[in-house]
Amino acid sequence: MYKVSEFSKMTGLSKETLRYYADIGLLEPVFIDQNNKYRYYDNNSYLVARLLVYLRRFNFTIQEMLAVVNDESFENLEGLIREKKKALEAEVTRLQEIIEDMDDFFELGIGDDTND
Repeated sequence: MYKVSEFSKMTGLSKETLRYYADIGLLEPVFIDQNNKYRYYDNNSYLVARLLVYLRRFNFTIQEMLAVVNDESFENLEGLIREKKKALEAEVTRLQEIIEDMDDFFELGIGDDTND
């Protein structure tokens, strides 16, 4: 088993994030020592933690992450990730359109200091 500090280093999740995840039931320690209140995680916790790191990177909300973790079969995970990917692709397209609008704006010479 791993103490919080060691587990934090292993997973890339801060101690504060681990505490928060435990508080909301997303990633609870497998054991809490009643004498010193140290929290411990195991190898299964590590796998869940790494999944959570990816889900956050994939722009999942906390509620979506809870839904994934609570669906212990992970049956819907691939579909959820594909949905997130489509949403991100749409956002990239939207941002690219804004960049093109900015380029068009500059081509008009609006705001160009060299036209004095």
